[in-house]
Amino acid sequence: MKTFAVIGMGKFGFSVAKKLFELGHEVLAIDLDQNRIQAVSEYVTHAVACDAKEESALRAVGIRNYDTVIVAIGEDVTDSVLITLLVKELGIKNVICKAMDRNHKKILMKIGADRVLIPEQEMGAKLALSLNSNNMMEVLELSDVYGVAEVDVPHKWIGRSIKDLNVRKRYDVNIIAVQPDGKDDIEVSPDPDYAFAEGDRAVLVGRNEDINVIYNMN
Repeated sequence: MKTFAVIGMGKFGFSVAKKLFELGHEVLAIDLDQNRIQAVSEYVTHAVACDAKEESALRAVGIRNYDTVIVAIGEDVTDSVLITLLVKELGIKNVICKAMDRNHKKILMKIGADRVLIPEQEMGAKLALSLNSNNMMEVLELSDVYGVAEVDVPHKWIGRSIKDLNVRKRYDVNIIAVQPDGKDDIEVSPDPDYAFAEGDRAVLVGRNEDINVIYNMN
């Protein structure tokens, strides 16, 4: 179990805190607004109303005991910058921040944020990618580099076995599951001798750029 502190209980911060808690992690939710804290309290491990811009307040809630701090305040650039500086100075090794735009992101990265997200832009990019790749069914980003994706099997794979295709060597991607055409069940760790048929789907894991090559093969 990992430990997370999420600062800022707007829509983004609330959803992140709630999901992390559902995944079995210890989550501390922080916001200055008592009403927001009350709303999130049943969905996290701890919920505290305090001013995260005050170093004493962060120390009081034990912020240094958490593996990762997520600064989910994007609307007020000054507040997000100040809070990011404080948590880095307090020794938090992994600080993830929400930014409003690229300039805001540059500032946060310069002052020590380990990762900065621009949720609206990233959602738009994912939508564009899905519209551009007709054979892409679903993508789960594991990191900025790696991901898992479910795709329609490329036409050139039909009639050939997983072993014969040697996808791992040719594309640096692993096939971790197959969904045969017309079936609801997914075959995890499929037999290397499995031969793809028209309408099959494959679940791939690897670098996002390598997976994208397979997306665009059809």
